[in-house]
Amino acid sequence: MLAEVLPAAAETAETFEDPADARLFPEEEALIAKAVDKRRREFTTARHCARQALARLGLPPAPLVHGERGAPTWPAGVVGSMTHCDGYRAAAVARRADIASLGIDAEPHGPLPEGVYESVTLPAERRHLGGLAALRPDVHWDRLLFSAKESVYKTWFPLTGAWLDFEEAHLEFEAASGGAARGTFAARLLVSRDDPEGRALTGFQGRWLVRDGLVVTAIAYPPAA
Repeated sequence: MLAEVLPAAAETAETFEDPADARLFPEEEALIAKAVDKRRREFTTARHCARQALARLGLPPAPLVHGERGAPTWPAGVVGSMTHCDGYRAAAVARRADIASLGIDAEPHGPLPEGVYESVTLPAERRHLGGLAALRPDVHWDRLLFSAKESVYKTWFPLTGAWLDFEEAHLEFEAASGGAARGTFAARLLVSRDDPEGRALTGFQGRWLVRDGLVVTAIAYPPAA
C-alpha cells in the first residue's frame, strides 16, 4: 500500500503482522523497557520495517532511537518515517538528496472517536469534508483528514524542529467519484517557517489510499532544485 502513495525514490516496507524474527538493538530496548506488550510489538515491528527499507538503500542495520520530541533518528543523509496501527506497521526511507523530508501515517478506516473531529479540524475543513462525503460516502473523511495531518506533522518537524498544531494546517482533498478510494491532498501551512535550505514552507502535497480496512497517507517533500 505504502509504495503506491510515494515516489520511486522512497524505499518502503510494511507488514500486517508482527514477525517472530523482529529484534531490537540494546539502545532501542532501553526506550521501551517498561512498555506494555502492545506498545513493544508496535515499536519493534515498525523498526523491523525501517531496517528492511534501509537495506533496500544499501545501508546496514542500525539502532533507530528517539531524537527531539521523540522523532526517530536516521542514518546520515537519510530521511524517513514510521507508522503503526492495529494490524499494520510500515516505514519509508529515502536519500536526502532525493527527498528532503518524508511523512507517512496509517489509521484504521473507521470514524474518529467521539469529540476528536472537532478538535483536529478547521471550520472550512469540516465544510469541505461534508461535500466530499456526499461524493464518496464510502470514505471516512474524518479519519483520512486526521491521518493526513499526522503525515503533515511528520514531514514538517524534521524540516523545522518546531511543533505544529492540528489547526495550523488547512487541508483539501481530491477524490474521483468512482473506482478505487484514493487521491491526493494539499496542506496549506498557516504558520511561517523556512526549511533548512532557506525555502519558505507554505505547504505540502500528499497522496492517500483506502484499502483493506486501512487508510494510508504520505508526503514526500522534494529537495531544492
